[in-house]
Amino acid sequence: QVQLVESGGGLVQAGGSLRLSCAASGGSFSMAYVGWFRQAPGKEREFAAAIRSGGMLFYADSVKGRFTVSRGNAKNTVYLQMNSLKPEDTAVYYCAAGWDYRGSYSDPSSYVLWGQGTQVTVSS
Repeated sequence: QVQLVESGGGLVQAGGSLRLSCAASGGSFSMAYVGWFRQAPGKEREFAAAIRSGGMLFYADSVKGRFTVSRGNAKNTVYLQMNSLKPEDTAVYYCAAGWDYRGSYSDPSSYVLWGQGTQVTVSS
């Protein structure tokens, strides 16, 4: 069955960049919408960005202009390019996929398949 695996997290200084990858094992994202969420300790899970199967993009106000979500040419990987990182971006980042729109791309309940997450730490 399809599984999602995030990679690319790490430690970066404020103002720096990271590129996260979300790879589909056993399938592709060609027919799925894919979202990126993040969660810091003691905080609720927060929507960051999403990409629809047709290519439409969605961003939370907190990351708009700094983060870019894209789909690889092979259609089995989705990326989250994070620029101008801030300490408040520190969180575990998750990718998630869905095949049936459930009301809002910012709502975790709209997604049915989740990765295990990758840690992003932004130092001051």
